[in-house]
Amino acid sequence: MKPGLHQKILAGLLLGGAAGVACNVLAADARWLAAVNTYVAGPVGQIFLRMLFMVVVPLVFASLTVGVALLGDLRRVGRVGAKTIGYFLVTTAAACVIGLVLVNQFEPGGGLDPTTRASLLETYRSEAAQRAPEAGAGFGIHTLVNIVPRNPIDAATRGDMLGVIFFSLMLGIALTLLPSDRARPLVRVLEALGDAMVAIIGIVMKIAPYGVAGLIFVVTSRFGWGILRELAVYVAVAIAGLLIHQTVSFSLLLRFLGRMSPWDFFRRAEPVMITAFSTSSSNATLPTTIKVSEEALGIPKEIAGFVLPLGATMNMNGTALFEGVTVLFVAQVFGVDLSVGEQAIVLALSVLMAVGAAGVPGGSIPLLMLVLQAVGVPGEGIALVLGVDRILDMCRTVVNVTGDMTAAVYVARTEAGLRPVPEEVEVVAAG
Repeated sequence: MKPGLHQKILAGLLLGGAAGVACNVLAADARWLAAVNTYVAGPVGQIFLRMLFMVVVPLVFASLTVGVALLGDLRRVGRVGAKTIGYFLVTTAAACVIGLVLVNQFEPGGGLDPTTRASLLETYRSEAAQRAPEAGAGFGIHTLVNIVPRNPIDAATRGDMLGVIFFSLMLGIALTLLPSDRARPLVRVLEALGDAMVAIIGIVMKIAPYGVAGLIFVVTSRFGWGILRELAVYVAVAIAGLLIHQTVSFSLLLRFLGRMSPWDFFRRAEPVMITAFSTSSSNATLPTTIKVSEEALGIPKEIAGFVLPLGATMNMNGTALFEGVTVLFVAQVFGVDLSVGEQAIVLALSVLMAVGAAGVPGGSIPLLMLVLQAVGVPGEGIALVLGVDRILDMCRTVVNVTGDMTAAVYVARTEAGLRPVPEEVEVVAAG
């Protein structure tokens, strides 16, 4: 039997990871390994990522506008939006609570050797400084104002997804207010644009196994498993929290709110989770998320087009959990005892910052530094975890995109209902 696309991607992930670890063990400082990363593995992986990012803005614009337009009645748009945002906030807060409970229970920062701490701070201090948030960053009234773009085209060129989403929502709402004979031509153009982006995704996914292999090879050949040993308890606590939320929380939500078999969901969503793990980006995974949700999960086009682009920008369950764990871990390392009230602040800020985190690799780090500073923990302490951030980023992105899909299942089930799909379906992320 010929292997499917997701099986090829998984094979590329495993082979690239194994080869990278082997090279790290045998020739970590070799010049030829640096050359392979610079001229072969790195470019292959980055070309794959760039081709996915290339379609994100037009796909979000087309999908969200059409999704709102097809929802029709403004009261329905508001109802679907309220359900979506409510689901995002509740599940994100639940994820953060799981992380905080685990880190309080196991205290990974209490046992970190002072020598290791000094070494990690020295190694990654410059990188932490580069990722420090810009002056004036954070949440405030300016954040609300900046959601509204002065120029939607400028917002698109800068990758300002909140600006693109706001303009798309307004255009979709405007189309619902026009007579159908006036709105339909533009809706059809946008539907064609969305279909064209999906076709491009099909082309891009042909090289996915090679791009994934290149991305994971660069990471594992650089860090290997040595730094994991240094931060083993922290990494284990973070991954355990992500696994609990992924397998337990989402399974319960799917069973009782989505009325869907968790086993069936995870089986059909496998290509999305593999793509998320390898790219570490909700935005880069979004094209595949939309395609798989519509074709393998039976989510109506208007629901998928509305919920999933919002989720890729606003729904960061895994990121909130990671931020909560990391803030308490760094506080424990520096001997800062956070009270229950201060941990409640960490919870609230982690949820808010997760909403504002960029859906790209490492996009949560600058905002995480703001959370640290807000509770009196040195911001440069983020240097302690930068060495393992890429691996944790891969894990939390899987949780982020899974949360988006479970939200779409829930909203679809309570609105239009899920479309029937074949029992055995080859997910056509490759077109």
